[in-house]
Amino acid sequence: MKYKIQDIDKTFDGTVVKNLGDGEYVIKIDDIEHNLRILNMNSKGIEFILDQVYHKTKYLDRSTSEINLVVDNTPMSVNMHVNFDSIVYRNTGGTGSSAANAQTGLKSQIPGKVVSISVNEGDTVSTGDIVCTLESMKMQVAVKAHKAGVIKSLKIKDAMTVAKGDIIADID
Repeated sequence: MKYKIQDIDKTFDGTVVKNLGDGEYVIKIDDIEHNLRILNMNSKGIEFILDQVYHKTKYLDRSTSEINLVVDNTPMSVNMHVNFDSIVYRNTGGTGSSAANAQTGLKSQIPGKVVSISVNEGDTVSTGDIVCTLESMKMQVAVKAHKAGVIKSLKIKDAMTVAKGDIIADID
């Protein structure tokens, strides 16, 4: 899995090499193995020992592919799925092809609950503008316009649940 830390141009490959049991792991970060021991993990954060050094992490918020956190009093953004936004965008029809431009219905690529709607009927949108935000599996996913145009109709309401493939909006 690739990880990207905010303000650092490099991405990191991280994998779990071996689960030793009882919260202990051997992990590999960019081909270097490290010993990891999870001391405490809850909804607020994680306390762990990495290569015999204690660390404390506090979660701030999560979005589509990014987690904002504080590690040892240092704010950090970690993008666990570097290409996730572009994959979601591409699968909503955002390819720039003429077939995508002919498609009027913006479809949801995931099931989820509508947590916010960023546009109204009659609004003009550009390709990539956020139309709404869905929450799925405690992550928020921005659904972006697959083409430029005018929001002809919205098929969603706040707090509504949608299934994968449901039309969110018609864009002409």
